[in-house]
Amino acid sequence: MKDLFFKNWDSLADIALCTLCAFFTLFILVRISGKRTLAKLNAFDFIVTVTLGSTLSSMILNKVTLTEGTVALTIIIILQYTLAWLSRASPTMEKIINCNPTLLYYNGAFMNDAMKREGITEEEIYAEIRNFRLERLDEVRAVVLELNGEISVIKKSSVVGGTSSLHDLKNQKP
Repeated sequence: MKDLFFKNWDSLADIALCTLCAFFTLFILVRISGKRTLAKLNAFDFIVTVTLGSTLSSMILNKVTLTEGTVALTIIIILQYTLAWLSRASPTMEKIINCNPTLLYYNGAFMNDAMKREGITEEEIYAEIRNFRLERLDEVRAVVLELNGEISVIKKSSVVGGTSSLHDLKNQKP
């Protein structure tokens, strides 16, 4: 209990040095690997982000050596890119790695089976519609639970023709 607020100056110096080294290590790896490393496009990307943060924390708190942490960060980033490449290269792997977006509401109708499967309530959909600053449901074309777990509200469009952002959900429409 006596070390709860302060151990010693050496401990603080170690943490400061580890923080600087770990931060710049992750910064360099992210710059080399590109924006995809921090994108949360799907569930796997979210896991990568959390894992990077956890590994960085372990490095900062000197729970692992800087070399061990750097190896872990590098492997995580390589795995992310490998799985992203596999999902682009093979439709089968894409289906295994990524989940599909789910249509929760379309043209005035709640998609109750999809809502039940995803554990989403009508109240949560109403809240998201309000979050998009819309009052009237007749302004909403669709509400979609995206690959990354976020909910998108799609307003009705007055434009006829062209490709819809909902084209990949055509099998889910009523």
